[in-house]
Amino acid sequence: MELNADFGQRAVVHSDQQPWIASPMKGVDRRMLDRIGDEVARATTIVRYAPGSSFSAHTHTGGEEFLVLDGVFQDEHGDFPVGTYVRNPPTSSHTPGSEPGTTIFVKLWQFDMDDRHQVRIDTNAETPQPVRDGVAEIPLFEDARERVRIEVWDAGASVAEAGHEGFEALVIEGSFSEGGETFAKNSWLRLPPGTPLDAVAGAEGARLWVKSGHLAVPPSAPSV
Repeated sequence: MELNADFGQRAVVHSDQQPWIASPMKGVDRRMLDRIGDEVARATTIVRYAPGSSFSAHTHTGGEEFLVLDGVFQDEHGDFPVGTYVRNPPTSSHTPGSEPGTTIFVKLWQFDMDDRHQVRIDTNAETPQPVRDGVAEIPLFEDARERVRIEVWDAGASVAEAGHEGFEALVIEGSFSEGGETFAKNSWLRLPPGTPLDAVAGAEGARLWVKSGHLAVPPSAPSV
């Protein structure tokens, strides 16, 4: 399966306007944002766990990165409430589920295969630090391949980013406009390398999960 698989093109999904699609596990549904592959795939997805649902135990051969958007995500390592950012590197394993129900934004098979850095951050406990006019951020992860952060944009702020090697954002709260479109909560934008970001935050400002630099090498399907 290929979805938004041309990484040389701008990609947009207003996910709240999309239907939920059942996964192979009962009670777990998803809205796909981009994907290369079938059930084993390089994928970016919003996943919803119904109360009491779970996945069977599994190993993340290609790594897993997620942000909890709603409810409480749970596994044998703990309970992760709204705003928790987690990186489970290649070779890590767990049994995910949620007794109260949860929704997460998740990225699979997008790691350096030698990465072994486990990351767990409660972003709601962190104070965003100003980085430029109208923009503050909470750093989440950075290596030679990518930089991940929460960005907080002031109301009406003009936000530009050029010269990047790929830019990707998911709206957590608020809104912004870019390319003649309005991006509200749970809207997702991906720009290819060299395509400048030229955005304006909405009247209430915006809080976003942001990743950049990660598309310098065109992605491909997992080798399994």
